[in-house]
Amino acid sequence: MKNLFLFSFLFLISCSTPISNKNPLGNKFPSIKGSSLTQKQWRIPEDFKGQKTLLLIGYDMDAQFDIDRWILGLIQLKIKVPIYELPTIKGMVPRMISSKINQGMRNGIPQEDWGIVITVYEDSEKLISFTGNELPLNARVVLLSEKGETLFFHDRGYSAQTLMTLVEKIKD
Repeated sequence: MKNLFLFSFLFLISCSTPISNKNPLGNKFPSIKGSSLTQKQWRIPEDFKGQKTLLLIGYDMDAQFDIDRWILGLIQLKIKVPIYELPTIKGMVPRMISSKINQGMRNGIPQEDWGIVITVYEDSEKLISFTGNELPLNARVVLLSEKGETLFFHDRGYSAQTLMTLVEKIKD
């Protein structure tokens, strides 16, 4: 419970400055670094070059509800692209205690899913600037092209109709 309170507090302070939402459709995804819950270091979009990749970005802990709905729909439709969750946590204090935050996430996520959760601390500002962080409870759904360009973007919450549009973009 103590970890959950700390995690909630850090998410609250990390997203305290709203940046207007933007639609980055057609733009190259910014080069960012993150670390999975398995402690693998990632460079995004560079590590995904050559394949379409779906990113579900969350700026608030409660965005997990939206992310989970997207993942459930994508799994039910047997989508054939890699899917990654990117919890994005802004601020110096969260960076200083990132190992504690990551352990709190590991405690709440099954181990078989740790590899798809890539936490972004250091480059959080780049990501927030790219999409905006208004309405932080909504996931940012980003489909990257093989070259790291944004083929699809949605930030208004889960929608079955929008999921079908995303599926069509994945098939193109």
